[in-house]
Amino acid sequence: MFLLMLIVFLVGYGFIVFEHVNHINKAATALLIGSLMWAIYALGGEQILALGYSASWLQYANGDGTADVLEFITHHELFHHLSEIASILFFLIGAMTIVELVDKYQGFKVITSKIESGNVKRLLWIISFLTFFMSAVLDNLTTTIVIITVLRKLITKQDNRWVFASVVVVSANAGGAWSPIGDVTTIMLWIGNQITAAHIIQALIIPSLVNMITSTALFSLFTVKGQTIKPVLPENETRAFTTHKERVFMLVVGTVALMSVPVFKTLTHLPPYLGMLLGLSVMWIMTDRYLKKRKEEDKRTLTVTAALKAVDIPTVLFFLGVLSAVAAMQSAGHLDIVASSLDRYVKDIYMVNFIIGIISSIVDNVPLVAASMGMYGVAEAGTSGYLANFVQDGNFWTFLAYCAGTGGSILIIGSASGVAAMGLEKIDFVWYLRRISWIAFVGYLAGAITYYLQIQYF
Repeated sequence: MFLLMLIVFLVGYGFIVFEHVNHINKAATALLIGSLMWAIYALGGEQILALGYSASWLQYANGDGTADVLEFITHHELFHHLSEIASILFFLIGAMTIVELVDKYQGFKVITSKIESGNVKRLLWIISFLTFFMSAVLDNLTTTIVIITVLRKLITKQDNRWVFASVVVVSANAGGAWSPIGDVTTIMLWIGNQITAAHIIQALIIPSLVNMITSTALFSLFTVKGQTIKPVLPENETRAFTTHKERVFMLVVGTVALMSVPVFKTLTHLPPYLGMLLGLSVMWIMTDRYLKKRKEEDKRTLTVTAALKAVDIPTVLFFLGVLSAVAAMQSAGHLDIVASSLDRYVKDIYMVNFIIGIISSIVDNVPLVAASMGMYGVAEAGTSGYLANFVQDGNFWTFLAYCAGTGGSILIIGSASGVAAMGLEKIDFVWYLRRISWIAFVGYLAGAITYYLQIQYF
């Protein structure tokens, strides 16, 4: 049964990685493996836990020699992991709804309308910097969708548009890595108390910036030609539901709602999802009061209810399935084996994280970070020696945020933003592998070296 859980995970994850080949939605596969693994765990619990690999079971059972296996699995472990997973999902749903509401009011047009083309290399740098900072405030997935939507109207030549979309993927992942709300992996580490908001910004903004600048420079030198392009933005792209003043207002309110979450957590010490839901509720009340003056058609379009319908629920369910599957492996003891193996054969925390980052280009970074969080606990403050790397804001967790957040850029299937770009632009996997992967890797390596030097000398 212990081995069967691992087989189910590996086979299921194979289907997720090659979603573009089997045409089965990755959310469906993730939910299947998450449910199956807990079912196998419950049915074979005595056999699995008797192996002695589960640290949580050993701790639980030592407190009571008559501990019931089924009660441990169904009441202790399942509910414990469910509370952690739910906090991440509620955070994501709140953030995605706020972003969708701003989009409903055409708030992002305030930014995208300022993008002017001209020399293609100049536009490349503008897009890269814009993506980098937008993804830190919003998230890398949303930023990728917004920017690529604009690029499809700016650039007509497919090959150049694929290059620009690839720049967006790399810059969005780099920008999301240094922000507590910029990427799902940093959100997970932040909510799990492995890192704090202020520390992750201070520690990773320079390595992430080096990653983005290095990659963009290589893109500029080796992938695009220096011709001039002319924008092809239709004047009446969509019906103007809102005025310019309303768009600016909603963009500012939405941005403040997102950026106030770290402040809320710092002041109250409550989970970040409560701060996100607080911001959403304030925007909901504001829009409901405002819409009393609008036409009936606008009311149906500009409500929070309409924004909720536009939220990408399959993505949320994908995270639910994957996190559930990883939680089952953590509880059963699979991750404890991996942790002990890494400690035995690799030991160096920087190399461990660097390897995790490369692996995240093949498999999604969400389960990798979840697995790392399960493999290593947060050490108590004041711990010295090797374990000092695992305290809150320790080097292991900080470097993990960088590696897992940016390593996925090496292959287009390695991150949510890459998958989104692939879907929007129909980017060929082999094309990305041949032309972009080496650039993304060099940028990833440059940022990693920058972080190491920053730790050693500054």
